[in-house]
Amino acid sequence: MKNFNSIVVMLLSLWACTSKQSATDHQAKASTKQPPPPEGMVYIPEGAFVMGNEGEEASTVEGPEFAVELSGFYMDVTEVTNAQFRDFVNATGYQTIAERPVDWEELKKQLPEGVERPADSLLMPGSLIFAPMPEVANLYDISQWWAWQTGSDWLHPYGSQSNIEGKENHPVVHIAYEDAEAYAKWAGKRLPTEAEWEYAARGGSQQSFAWGEELTPDGQYLANFFQGIFPGGNTVLDGFDKTAPVKSYPPNGYGLYDMIGNVWEWTANWYRPDSHLLTKNKSITVCRNPTGPESSFDPQEPQVPKRVIKGGSFLCSDQYCSNYRPSARMATAIDSGQEHLGFRCVRDVIN
Repeated sequence: MKNFNSIVVMLLSLWACTSKQSATDHQAKASTKQPPPPEGMVYIPEGAFVMGNEGEEASTVEGPEFAVELSGFYMDVTEVTNAQFRDFVNATGYQTIAERPVDWEELKKQLPEGVERPADSLLMPGSLIFAPMPEVANLYDISQWWAWQTGSDWLHPYGSQSNIEGKENHPVVHIAYEDAEAYAKWAGKRLPTEAEWEYAARGGSQQSFAWGEELTPDGQYLANFFQGIFPGGNTVLDGFDKTAPVKSYPPNGYGLYDMIGNVWEWTANWYRPDSHLLTKNKSITVCRNPTGPESSFDPQEPQVPKRVIKGGSFLCSDQYCSNYRPSARMATAIDSGQEHLGFRCVRDVIN
């Protein structure tokens, strides 16, 4: 065990763990006393689980697996809806990042040196919408299905001519990290850590999906994701080509809806592709209430600060983005709002 000290140092310095202990049982365990949850939330009991994924289906950033123990917390039953976000905006007058003109001085900090200022028309308020080209030759080129659309925001999710009439119970989208944080603070809540989110999404299970090992058991669609040939051939076998109303699918073991599919969800963690590597050797220690690395680093865009998003969305496909597993994780720029990105909140238990 000559590496024990270095492992403990890594856990302390890079993951801000509050304590360590031996791990013999990594399955979720129920608390003996469950505090009554606030309205619209459920209590997620304290427990331990194995975070991450080393399976063949996992991407490299999902591993290695390691043991985590969490205190109990409350979590929103659903993703924050358009109706709920509208209440926040009406109460505060808040304006999302997608509704504000692009700040060139801030944007150029994220670009390679020497990039010239674009035309003012390209700095107008807007966001990214899903707009696939008729033919897509390269699935590594996301510009073939993502387009910047001025006038797109949470009130106009599919472009400036769209609206949310009749979609009050759909998850709010085009939400940047700052927007999600502002809502959470107003609601007396916060955004979940990546560990809290993954633990809750598993619903007390260590299986690939909260409902088992098969994505569509007996042909049933248990989450809103993409069917058909991505990106232009959605067969809509699950009944939804975009977002679905919250609670359209069965809840997981903790009573949470749409933790998989529908929209990606923000977490509080800064993104690093090697985050899980920093807590390897799970057989020695358990990391309690980890909060992730202290800063962001994505080697593909090192100058862009990013947070971890989880859960996949209605655009996840087995041909391209099969990130509809609790362990899956992606990086997104903190100032980015997108048509398939929303959030839900958590609240600490006050004893």
